[in-house]
Amino acid sequence: MAGNNPWGGGDDSSGSGNDGDAPKGDKGSGKPKGPRNPWLPPGSGGGDGRRGPNIEDIFKNRGPEGPRRKGGGPGGPNFRFPQRPGGKSWFPVVVVGIIALGLLATSVHLIGPQQQAVVKTLGNYTRTLDSGLKFSAPFPFETVDVEDVQGVRAVRIPGNNSQVKLILTGDQNLVDLSYIVRWNIKDLADYKFRVVDPVETVNEAAEAAMRAAVAEKQLDETFSGQGRASIEQDVRERMQETLDSYQAGIRVLGVEIEKADPPSQVVDAFRDVQVAEQNADAARNQAQGYAQQVLAQAQGEAEAFDKVYEQYRLAPQVTRQRLYYETMERVLSKTDKTIVEAQGVTPYLPLPEIRRRAQEAQPTTTVTAPGGN
Repeated sequence: MAGNNPWGGGDDSSGSGNDGDAPKGDKGSGKPKGPRNPWLPPGSGGGDGRRGPNIEDIFKNRGPEGPRRKGGGPGGPNFRFPQRPGGKSWFPVVVVGIIALGLLATSVHLIGPQQQAVVKTLGNYTRTLDSGLKFSAPFPFETVDVEDVQGVRAVRIPGNNSQVKLILTGDQNLVDLSYIVRWNIKDLADYKFRVVDPVETVNEAAEAAMRAAVAEKQLDETFSGQGRASIEQDVRERMQETLDSYQAGIRVLGVEIEKADPPSQVVDAFRDVQVAEQNADAARNQAQGYAQQVLAQAQGEAEAFDKVYEQYRLAPQVTRQRLYYETMERVLSKTDKTIVEAQGVTPYLPLPEIRRRAQEAQPTTTVTAPGGN
């Protein structure tokens, strides 16, 4: 074991007289015994290598991957960090350069064409920056928050299409509505600092405006296209008025109703009601059409009578006789009896009977086949 000791030979207290790896010529000499210092480079600190360790010796003789080997190169004992002219270190210069780059990066801002930025000085709002290349004091003195102010944002209510949003109409019916609100930023400073949660504010304002608008409409109006357009316009105006009163810095671009259905629990009954209403409308339209037809016919007859009356006033006798002839012609054309007027007597001529008898009195010709009896 003594021969494998990395610290050299043992001391005098071992009593064995074996100095391990120490040279044989050192035995019995007056030099101090003990383990050799492994941190000392070869040839330093005397021939025995047993002087006290020095912290400079440790770092000069050890690299990042272990003890340095003898020789030149980056890992050798002669490697040193590059120095500036005059022997000073580059470390302060590197630190100052990094700090300067950080300050420059937080002082120059490139704002896009659809963007604006708010500047806060020590946490307090000071100004708004438009698009372009802008400058500010470095962080942490001033902070710049960039936001897209022209991009269209959308809020869907309810957030999931499978959810039910029941709203009471003006005729005490319930309708399931889902709609989308599109908006953007009108004033970035108000948008950032007037309201805590702008998206939630838009959501609440839209729901309140929709309930108020639908409460003024009938159920049928919420299903028709014209009624929907009126509701959407009303909701947009109500929302804008509410958000302006909050100074939220939000512009409402439009409201679109995606779905307007009756509640799922009563959809079958509602369909039956719709069918009955359609049948009633059809019968009502048919009755109105018949009434208009009869009225038009009556108006036509009245107009014709007025024209006849005008002619009657001009020649009463002639018109009276003409009316009589036309009436008799219209009546007698539908009968098989003929009446001929004579002086003092009105003979009756049964012309159809005479015609029938004449036909019966005609002789019949019998044709006998050849060879017959």
